[in-house]
Amino acid sequence: MNPETQDHPVLQPRGVERLVTGQPTRDGAGVKLTRVLTQDLQQRLDPFLMLDNFASDDPDDYGAGFPDHPHRGFETVTYMIDGRMRHKDSAGHEGLLQNGGVQWMTAGRGLIHSEMPEQEAGVMEGFQLWLNLPARDKLCQPGYRDIQREEIPEFTTAAQVTVRVISGESHGVSGAMHRPVDQWPTDPLYLDLHFAPGAGTFSQSLPPVNNAFVYVYRGAVEVLDGAGGATAVALHRMAILSNTGDGVTLRAQGSAGARALLIAGRPLREPIAQHGPFVMNTREQLVQAMQDFHNGRLG
Repeated sequence: MNPETQDHPVLQPRGVERLVTGQPTRDGAGVKLTRVLTQDLQQRLDPFLMLDNFASDDPDDYGAGFPDHPHRGFETVTYMIDGRMRHKDSAGHEGLLQNGGVQWMTAGRGLIHSEMPEQEAGVMEGFQLWLNLPARDKLCQPGYRDIQREEIPEFTTAAQVTVRVISGESHGVSGAMHRPVDQWPTDPLYLDLHFAPGAGTFSQSLPPVNNAFVYVYRGAVEVLDGAGGATAVALHRMAILSNTGDGVTLRAQGSAGARALLIAGRPLREPIAQHGPFVMNTREQLVQAMQDFHNGRLG
C-alpha cells in the first residue's frame, strides 16, 4: 500500500504566521538547552505548553541531568535523537531512552521523576514537549510508556521524504501513540520529517481548528503557501502556522536535505495556570499542587 494515497490532498496549504527564535536557558541541574515554545505562546499553540531542544557534545552541558522533580496536570513527550537517558519515577516506572526512542509520560495527579544521562561523553540531542491535559483529566492516574526506535512507524514517500509517526496519523499510517479522540481530545500529531538530499515536497492534511508548528533541527525548510509563495524556516527556528487552510506543504531549502518536526493538536480552550512543573486551570489548584508536593502527597 502506498502511504501517499492514504491522506486527504492539501488544496489550500497554510502559510507562516510567525517565525520564532528559541531562548537559551538551563534547566534541571544545569542542563543547557533552547526553549523554543515559551510560556507566552501557550494560548496561541494550545494544547502545547513547552518545547525544549537540547543538543551538545560537551558533557558539562548535560552531565548533571534532571534529578528528582515533580509534575502534575500534563504529559511530557521526550524524543531522543542521540544519546541515552535513564527515567525513574515515583510510580515505579523505569526505562532507558536512547537513539530514536520516545518516552511518553502522563503526569496526571502527580509524579516525581528523574531523567539522568547514561553517558559520560558524546552527543546528547533531543526534545521535550509538554502537552496539556483537559481539566477533566488533570488528576488522572499517572502513566508511562517507553517507545523504542523500532516501535515508531516509518514510511518514505515517492518524493524521498521519510516520515516517523510518533503520534497521530500521516498518509494512512498511525503513530506509535494512538488513542480514541473521546479519550484524548487534544488529538496530537507528532511527525519527524527527514528530507533526503534532492527530496521533493511533503504535504500533511490538518483540520483548520488544530494549532500547528514546524521546528527545524537540520538544514532549512520552506513552507509553501496557497498563494504560490514560500517562507524559509532556518535551522533552529520554529514556524507557527496560520489556521487558514487544510494542511501544510513543506520542502527542504536547497539540495542538501533537512530534518524538521511537524507538531499539531486540537486546542482545549481552557484556562492555563502554571507554576514551574505544575500546570492546572486555577491558582487555587496550583496552590494545592504545591502543598501536596511539600507535604509528600504528590507521587
